[in-house]
Amino acid sequence: MKKLPFLFLLFIATLAAHAQGKLTGVVLDSATRQPLAFASVFLANTTLGATTTEQGEFVFPKVPAGSYDMVGSYVGYNLSKQPVTVGKAAAPQSITLTLSASGPTLGEVVVHASPHSQEDYDKFSGLFLGQTAFSQQCRITNPKNVVVFINDSTQELVASAKNFVEVENDALGYRLKYYGMSFRFSPDGRAGSFDGQPVFEEMTPQDDQQRQQWAANRAKAYAGSFTHFLRSVYTNTLKAQGFLAQRVRLQPNPAYARAEAQRQALLGQRPNGPYSIAQQDSLDEWGGVQPAFAVVYPGVRPIDSIRHVSADRQHTYLRFTGDLQVAYFGETPDPAYGQPMSPLGYSRTPYPAEREVSKVRLLARQVEILPNGSLHDSEAVALGEYWGFEKIGEFMPLDYEPPATLAPTPAAPPRAQPASGRAQMR
Repeated sequence: MKKLPFLFLLFIATLAAHAQGKLTGVVLDSATRQPLAFASVFLANTTLGATTTEQGEFVFPKVPAGSYDMVGSYVGYNLSKQPVTVGKAAAPQSITLTLSASGPTLGEVVVHASPHSQEDYDKFSGLFLGQTAFSQQCRITNPKNVVVFINDSTQELVASAKNFVEVENDALGYRLKYYGMSFRFSPDGRAGSFDGQPVFEEMTPQDDQQRQQWAANRAKAYAGSFTHFLRSVYTNTLKAQGFLAQRVRLQPNPAYARAEAQRQALLGQRPNGPYSIAQQDSLDEWGGVQPAFAVVYPGVRPIDSIRHVSADRQHTYLRFTGDLQVAYFGETPDPAYGQPMSPLGYSRTPYPAEREVSKVRLLARQVEILPNGSLHDSEAVALGEYWGFEKIGEFMPLDYEPPATLAPTPAAPPRAQPASGRAQMR
C-alpha cells in the first residue's frame, strides 16, 4: 500500500457520543469448550479491560457506541479477536470468545542484543515511539521480548513480540500493552506501518500535580489530532474547532521530466511514460528534482466536498477527491518537527502563525466515520507531514473524553450507526 512520507497508520482516539451499551460474555477453550478462569479480556485501543470469573465470565457495563475488536488473552493460548459493535441505546450483547492452545514450545528463543541488533532495536524504538517531546517520555519496559531484524528480500525493518510490547508513557500517564504487533518500515524509515491490538492502563500519579499535568498533556495530545479532525468533520464543526481544510493537487514538474530523460539517455533507455503515485511522492536521486509539486487551493473546502452523509442519515463518510491539506491553528508545533509547515496560500485575512499542517490521502473512494470517531477501514487513509510525525507519544485510547473546551459543538450531527471494522493507528 502506498504511503505518504512519514506515514503512520494510526489507531484513532476519541469518544464521539455519550451513548453507551453493555457487553457480557464468556471465554472458552476452543477444544474442550470448558471456561477459562482469570483470562484477560479487553477492547482494543481503549482502557476497557476485564478478568474472567472462575466460570470464565466477564462484563463491560458501559461501552461507548462504536465498533471495537474484543481480544481475549490467556497464558498458553493464542490471542482471540472478535469484532463487536455497540449501537446507540442498544440492548446488552453477549459474546463468546474461544481461545486455542498455543501448544508446547521447545524452549523460548530470546534474542540478546549484539552491536548490530542493538542498532536495529534502537531504530525500531525511535520509529515506534516517535521523536516528539511526549515520545521522549515513553519507554519500552520489556525490550527482551521484542524481536527486530532486517528482511533480506525487502530490506525492511521488521519487529514483532511473542506476547506484547509494553510501553510506559510518563507524559500521558498510560501504560500501553501492544498485543500481536506487526511492524515494518522501509530502509530509510520514511514509510511503513504497524498494527496490533493495544490496551491502555491508567498509571497511578505520584501526586495531584502529576495528575493535573497528565490531564493537560492528554488534552494537548488530542487537540489537532486526526481523531479531533474526524470528529469535527462528523459534526460539521471544522472552523469552530480550529481546522482549515484545503484541496491539494499534484502538478508535474517539467524539470523532473527533463532530468529523467537525461538519466534514461545516459542509461541507453527510452523514457518509460507516466509515473506512479509512489514515484511522485519520493525524491528522485537524479539531481534531487521533485517529480511533482503540490499546488494548494487557498480556499476553504466546503463540508460537502469532504463529508458525505447517506440518504437515510445513518452513515457518515469521509469522501473527497485529490489530496487534502489540513491546518490546525492555536497550538505550537513540537520543537522536534524540523521541517517548515506547508504554505496555505494567499488569504485576505492572514492565517495564524502557529499552526500544524498535515496531508490526507484517501486510498478508497470513501471511508465511513464511526460514532466513536474511528474509521471503518484503517487502511483506507494515508497520513503525511505533521500527523505522520506524531506517534506513540500522542497515542490516545478510544474512550478518552476531551475537555469541554475541545469537544465539538453540537450542529445537528447525522445519526450514523457503527459498522464493523478495524480501528486506525496514528
